[in-house]
Amino acid sequence: MKNITDLNLHEKDTGSSEVQIALLTDKIQTLSKHVKQYKKDKHSSVGLLKAVNKRKKLLDYLKKNKIESYKNILTKLNLRK
Repeated sequence: MKNITDLNLHEKDTGSSEVQIALLTDKIQTLSKHVKQYKKDKHSSVGLLKAVNKRKKLLDYLKKNKIESYKNILTKLNLRK
């Protein structure tokens, strides 16, 4: 959750793509730990896949429209590339 304060555009920013990606990244990390521990929990694995796909779509949006913000997020959140 500490990543949100680094990425928000203003003090009360909760809906920008940058903040949503940070929240989803936190959720993905939590769910992936859970899925590794409880392999038969299919509902959580579906939720994990949905969160990963949503984050991918938001990252694609940033890549097309705000390339500097995209690069900033990749470095701060330690994501791909």
